[in-house]
Amino acid sequence: MNRPTIADLAEAAGVSVSTVNRILSGTTSVRGQTMQRVQSAAERIGFYGIGAIEDRLRKTAPNYRMGFLLQQSTRELYQLFSRNIVAACRARRDEIVNPIVDFVDLLTPDNISARLMALGRDCDAVAVVAADHPLISQAIRELREKGTPVVSYITDQSAPERAAYVGADNWKLGRTAAWLIAQMTHGPGRIAVFIGNHRYQCQDVSDASFRSYMREHAPQLLIEDSRPTHEEPNEAYRMVKELLTAADDLTGILIVGGGISGVLRALREVPHERRRNIRLVCRDIGPETRKGLSEGLITAALCHPLEQTSTVLVQTMIETITQGAVGSTIQRTVAFEIVTPENM
Repeated sequence: MNRPTIADLAEAAGVSVSTVNRILSGTTSVRGQTMQRVQSAAERIGFYGIGAIEDRLRKTAPNYRMGFLLQQSTRELYQLFSRNIVAACRARRDEIVNPIVDFVDLLTPDNISARLMALGRDCDAVAVVAADHPLISQAIRELREKGTPVVSYITDQSAPERAAYVGADNWKLGRTAAWLIAQMTHGPGRIAVFIGNHRYQCQDVSDASFRSYMREHAPQLLIEDSRPTHEEPNEAYRMVKELLTAADDLTGILIVGGGISGVLRALREVPHERRRNIRLVCRDIGPETRKGLSEGLITAALCHPLEQTSTVLVQTMIETITQGAVGSTIQRTVAFEIVTPENM
């Protein structure tokens, strides 16, 4: 079988032979979209000069350096986010995006704000997952003044200078969690709510909407005050153990922050007859959550679709760079997934 020729490539891409020659030679300019179409056709038909076309694209495409400030390098969830973010950057066809992923293990506001400023000095745009705090708002403001847009994702920031928010509709997420527990709980009982930190907007909104639904539709259920785990599994384990000892009417647990492994460890230590009547709904998914679902300990996990969220995040960051200061914050809502033991 003969290898594809320039004429074959031109026909497959729907362009002229001279256009293909201009791309291969690099002597004159060709529109980026046209080069993308020729590149796709070259991959499809196995054209021998694909390397030259890709090199030409690299030299003409916009080049961005993007920073991503994630939390807790030891948590598999954030490692999964990191891999999906890098993949989303590499998948861009119209731009070259160089991702710089940084993890913050010390979650104090001053440390996060300092790391955010350091990342922003070297990047065209920065995305951040962090609790809402005045020190972090100040860092976002300073970066905006220097021309570096900041996008909050997963959890929003109150800083008006943030360029965009990408994440789930947390009001709907909390009410969905409440609906699941209410539908599967019969009679009166006690519901425990665990959050990571009261300053995470995503968690606070989910907590509020959870209570809103329960007041409206399940007044027979007693919703306890929220307990902060500070994103620590050991703290979650300690609190659940105490709760299981003190309350024999516990029928549901909602955990919208970190610490799910601690909650599961505590449940595994009680008799099966006790834990089978406790409905547990958590947020996001990783190996530990999947294990809990497979064991039947978790009723449902309400999750960010990692690939889609990362793709939307990178696209939004590019828009904040190219559009500049447009005045209003871009809001991009990504529908969350409901994962159960039966559809995992």
